[in-house]
Amino acid sequence: MDKITQVQDEALAAIAAAADPEELQQVRIRYLGKKGMIQALMAEMKSLPKEEKPAFGQKVNVCKQTVTEELEKRQEELNAGALVQKMEKEKIDITLPGDSISIGTMHPLMMIQQEIEDLFIGMGYKVAEGPEVEQDYYNFELANIPKDHPAREMQDTFYIDPNTLLRTHTTAMQMRELEKAKGQTPIKLICPGKVYRRDDDDATHSHQFMQSEGLVVGEHITLADLKGTLEFMANRMFGEGRQIRFRPSFFPFTEPSVEVDVSCPFCNGKGCSVCKGSGWIEILGAGMVHPHVLEMNGFDPEKCSGFAFGIGLERIAMLKYGIDDIRNFYINDQRFLKNFDRFD
Repeated sequence: MDKITQVQDEALAAIAAAADPEELQQVRIRYLGKKGMIQALMAEMKSLPKEEKPAFGQKVNVCKQTVTEELEKRQEELNAGALVQKMEKEKIDITLPGDSISIGTMHPLMMIQQEIEDLFIGMGYKVAEGPEVEQDYYNFELANIPKDHPAREMQDTFYIDPNTLLRTHTTAMQMRELEKAKGQTPIKLICPGKVYRRDDDDATHSHQFMQSEGLVVGEHITLADLKGTLEFMANRMFGEGRQIRFRPSFFPFTEPSVEVDVSCPFCNGKGCSVCKGSGWIEILGAGMVHPHVLEMNGFDPEKCSGFAFGIGLERIAMLKYGIDDIRNFYINDQRFLKNFDRFD
């Protein structure tokens, strides 16, 4: 009996002295393992008289239960202490300033494109897409630009082969959409995208630029519809109170064709350096879809008509944001792009 008490006292002392879970596990093995000291006590029952075995066995079980409970209690204490140490080690000082992360911004041309898309989607237009590497058939033939037209000359167009080129206008996307429609109306769409022309780059010209062309085809479409649409767009893009005017022009795709001016948003039409004293700024070309174009694409020009217009996104952005060099859009100078950081 004294030996049981001694083993229990030693076990409890070892448990209390264990400094970490690993050391406590060694104590567990030493006293509660298959070859541990408490198991050895149970083996000694064989040599005891029969009348002493029950009391001896009962005391060994009490010893085992006491040691087990103390082991579990100490295990919880050590685990809690280890967690506190881990939290202390991994603690983050939230009073320190965070790292400054540079956040990008939308490119000004994308901002203009998105603004135009949102405007026309709100009027029931759909946004059409098409390939930048285009066929001559869609870029020129269906747009009523014959073989001998000056736009066919090599100085205007990047040809890949005689029948393949980099599209010179997003009218090619309109031709694809007209072909898909198979003579069915109404059609209301805008076609934003990059276009390419052989040109010398300077402050106002680029061999690559962006357009957003619009097309409407249906019954009883008139020049008045075109004017109302463009006037609404001018007021949304340049501020309320803008007026527009049409000047006669020529485009193979449209007849009649017009150049469209907007009253100068910087001087309200009074005349300034931006509008060169005229009070007007040219913003786009437009017109009624040529009957031959409709006919080539499977529409009956006697039953339907339409209008089309083309906007240069760089020109709109330069006017709207006061940018004097078109090359700023393409050189990726962060000092320039930072001016359009909407997250600041």
